Amino acid sequence: MNKDLELSVADLGKVAVLMGGTSAEREVSLMSGQGVLKALRAHGVDAHAFDTGKRPLWDLRQEGFARCFIALHGRGGEDGTIQGLLELLGIPYTGPGVTASAMAMDKVLTKRLWQAEGLATPGWRLADSPAAVAQALEELGAPMIVKPAREGSTIGLTKVVSNAQCEQAYALAARYDAQVLCEQFIEGEETTCAVLQLPGQKARALPVIRIVAPGGNYDYENKYFGEATQYYCPSGLPAQLEEQIQRMSLQAYQSLGCRGWSRVDVMIRESDGKPFLLEINTSPGMTGHSLVPMAARAAGISYEDLCLQILLAARCDGAAPRQQLDERTATV
Repeated sequence: MNKDLELSVADLGKVAVLMGGTSAEREVSLMSGQGVLKALRAHGVDAHAFDTGKRPLWDLRQEGFARCFIALHGRGGEDGTIQGLLELLGIPYTGPGVTASAMAMDKVLTKRLWQAEGLATPGWRLADSPAAVAQALEELGAPMIVKPAREGSTIGLTKVVSNAQCEQAYALAARYDAQVLCEQFIEGEETTCAVLQLPGQKARALPVIRIVAPGGNYDYENKYFGEATQYYCPSGLPAQLEEQIQRMSLQAYQSLGCRGWSRVDVMIRESDGKPFLLEINTSPGMTGHSLVPMAARAAGISYEDLCLQILLAARCDGAAPRQQLDERTATV
């Protein structure tokens, strides 16, 4: 670690690694958080685990935390709610701010924005019943993806190939969200591209990762717990296509007003090699199977340095400085 980072670490103060939470991705968040905690402590950061699913968030101020590393995934951590609270408390945090986080969590809003920006994303319909799913299948064609509009990690997702699956697919997705998204399935290569903005630098796209899952099924189990999925970084894609995916990912990140870091999932259509944006993750996984650390290593950034650099970039977007908040609270 260089002297500049040593000086920065000394000024970080007490750091909370927010993990766990109450979303369907709690288990993965705990794994991410423990990895981040270990990495930050290796750099000498005064970092502490903070499970938002078990502790009141007011403890962050009561216990004097100076900043937060958000290792939460899904609702209640990646959707702008935690970010909004931290803005009100005046505690700097990692990743995109309130608006960007909320929009990125909502796949429908994200798609509408990307379409307005001229960025390619698969065709889609919203469904409020099994009949609407069946109608979407007729319009979009089979196979089709049915999933909650505001969930992650393929939770609640079904690949529908016939009308017989529509009722069950709708019921599964609706268990997690009242908004059910039906999305055109893109047959081809699955890739992901992380975008990283280090302190004092412009955002840049990291090397693309190509994902080859068993039977093409990159589900929750294969993402986080299985060993059969293969990851290629360098991706092995033609240089021109990799650069195109990186440009698209950076545009997708910037169009939502993201900051700090995010990860963009992209499908490459087999028939013509055209890339399509699927979604953007504003609090990506940091487990042993996670993809941002893999891309960072390919760019010459270790896991420990990645965690520290993300933390160094933590900030609030517009809340009153903490000192002013403390003074106002003291007068109440």
